Amino acid sequence: MKQIILTEKNFNKLRNQVKNNKNKEIIFTSEDDDLNRKVLEKLEIQILLINLKNKKDYQKQRNSGLNQVLAKITKKNNIKIGINFDELVLSKNKEKIISRIIQNIKLCDKYKIQMKFISKNKQNSYNLKSLGLVLGMPTWMTKNL
Repeated sequence: MKQIILTEKNFNKLRNQVKNNKNKEIIFTSEDDDLNRKVLEKLEIQILLINLKNKKDYQKQRNSGLNQVLAKITKKNNIKIGINFDELVLSKNKEKIISRIIQNIKLCDKYKIQMKFISKNKQNSYNLKSLGLVLGMPTWMTKNL
């Protein structure tokens, strides 16, 4: 199945793009957490790709782009959470991104949400499974990477 990545900031334009690409696997990514929630609730996408590089942490906790409210909506609508593999590889501050990914993995494991690595370059599935296991993904999550 072909994949298409949508990055629109206007919800109405995004809705039209989703309608036009019904037969493709739709990956949505945005920096706006409110727009992410609205898209999860109202549009039929397959994967929510969370970019972690530009997130600002709070004083006493990390901002990983995913919380329990979004996790419940994601589980209800059968949407996968995407990890931007290229962002992880090209980042200068890998520790922060890895810690945010681990936080998201724990939340997805708690709510039984499938995760997937998204990369523009084709990656070896064994390497992605190994990375997932090292980051703390359970085996049921790594089977479909």
